[in-house]
Amino acid sequence: MSFPALQNPIALVGRILLGVFFVMSGFEKITGFSGTVGYIAAAGLPLANVVAVLTILVELGGGLMIIFGLGARWAGLALAGFSLAAALLFHAYWSSPADQHYAQFLNFWKNVTIAGGMLMLAAFGPGALSVDARRGAA
Repeated sequence: MSFPALQNPIALVGRILLGVFFVMSGFEKITGFSGTVGYIAAAGLPLANVVAVLTILVELGGGLMIIFGLGARWAGLALAGFSLAAALLFHAYWSSPADQHYAQFLNFWKNVTIAGGMLMLAAFGPGALSVDARRGAA
């Protein structure tokens, strides 16, 4: 089945759904900055304050770029890598306590799935309803 007339509106809705997750997550990290830093430090990462700020910038910036379709392919690649790193560093379900196993399993595979969506965006572009398309860069 093919939906040529709906391809670009569907791509727009897909970009919004992918991007809003990261924008909301970035804002949550701003409003709970000390908790974010503590969570990063607990994972054993150095310079937790710096990592928290960089994470916020990647999530907010990348999420907005995807929503608007501005540098969407690059943002997709960056957020794919970010999502895979987050899965491996923060959701290692194979070594989590039994009472956390299922939640970590779900979060790990959610991040892997998001990375897959981001790679699809990088491969196929943001569609005609994007800033990139208007600039001839889609």
